[in-house]
Amino acid sequence: MSFLETQAQFRRLLAEQAAWKLLRADTAPLILAFVADLFSDVSEVPFSQAKSVLEAELVRAREAGMLEAQEAAGVYLRRWIQSGWLRELDDSLSMTDACEVALRFCRGLEQRDTHSTASHLRVVQEAVRDLAAALNPNQQQRIALLEARRDELQREIDELHAGVVRELSTEDQRERIREVYQLASVLTSDFRRIEDEIRTLDQHLRVQMIQSNANRGEVLRSLLDQEKLLAKSDAGRAFQGFFRLLMDDNRSTELREQLRMILEHSAAHNLSARQHRFLNRLMRELGRESERVLSVRRRTEEGLRAFVESGALNESRAVERLLGTLERTAVELRDAGVNPRSRLDFALASGIPRVRTVDRMRLRTPEKQIDTSEIELNENAQSPSEAMLESLYHVRILDLAASMRAALQGRGPLTVGALISAEPIDAGLEQLVACLRVARAVGATEFEDKERVLVSDRQGHRLMASIPRLMLHAGLFPPRLEELLL
Repeated sequence: MSFLETQAQFRRLLAEQAAWKLLRADTAPLILAFVADLFSDVSEVPFSQAKSVLEAELVRAREAGMLEAQEAAGVYLRRWIQSGWLRELDDSLSMTDACEVALRFCRGLEQRDTHSTASHLRVVQEAVRDLAAALNPNQQQRIALLEARRDELQREIDELHAGVVRELSTEDQRERIREVYQLASVLTSDFRRIEDEIRTLDQHLRVQMIQSNANRGEVLRSLLDQEKLLAKSDAGRAFQGFFRLLMDDNRSTELREQLRMILEHSAAHNLSARQHRFLNRLMRELGRESERVLSVRRRTEEGLRAFVESGALNESRAVERLLGTLERTAVELRDAGVNPRSRLDFALASGIPRVRTVDRMRLRTPEKQIDTSEIELNENAQSPSEAMLESLYHVRILDLAASMRAALQGRGPLTVGALISAEPIDAGLEQLVACLRVARAVGATEFEDKERVLVSDRQGHRLMASIPRLMLHAGLFPPRLEELLL
């Protein structure tokens, strides 16, 4: 590739890539510091909360002389959303893939030693060895590579049986645990990337539908083809792998326990507080990110279906044809030498016609006089009565969350309805609503259909209720239930 070709490529990336634009922005330190602090523990933040936090930070930055602009926090947030650095959905803010790439780049400037360690070289060597074995068409050579790997594992097993336990040095422990964090920190970027691809696909399909004269069948066929391409992309395949791992209770439990063991080891002291916190909630964050991607895909499919079925597609095509006619007429006028600023001698009538007749007038009938002689005036009570308190039932929601987590640990993934069937409800609708609040607080996967459950109240009355189908597993619950926003 020539110098001019490479330069043109980098110029194109500079114009297209939002991550590069973020790094070149004058307020890049402000943006990255705000994002890093705002999303340090959560992946989504309400827009109002982000606005208030940014407003306070802007005041402090202006008082310290670090910022001169007097724009409001909402203006900054809207500008960052339009630039592709933040994303707003359902009045909640989250980082885009471009923002995460820029943030990871800046953090990596102070952690460059982790990229040249022996641990990183070992990971590369193992990946090369596995790929060479998988690509080798020679059967005997492939068998020899696998047998060499087996002999290596057998020697290690024999040493352990003989009582020889080889421990990693302090330097090796530091390198390997930082390598684990380095590999795990890029996992969420795949979720961000597939979310961006879904939104790009949505826009591309809508434009394609408007510009083409295809019928509904051809439009739906195009949609299915694009969905297949999305599933075959790098981010799509990564997401499918993540989702299979998260839905496999044995594998997810194994990974969660292994992470817990590593973080309880003395080698975890080599991690910063932020890195330790990230690995501690890695599985929970992966579950929430996968649910977010599923929600975006479901919204996209529903929006495209409504776009096709509601007639908006035909209206958009009609507008497109009208604009095309106007453009062609304008070109013809230009070619004919007609000045587009010529004054016309006629005016178009505009406004809303209003017709009023006597028949359309509606007269009000007088209301009958209300007898208020027997009405007594009572002041509002300042405290609830005994009868009111007896009709209420208090559900200890943290205790309920603990019991739900214990039930899931022994049974694996279950819907709320299946969990209620296994652990019947005896406190009526209050306890049922509390179960749904816990499920939504931990980020349970919600399906489109509903399920029916049978609950009993304190008097023994049985009630049938229809609730959303929410899939739960024990890994969604945080170690400390007090962290749940209930």
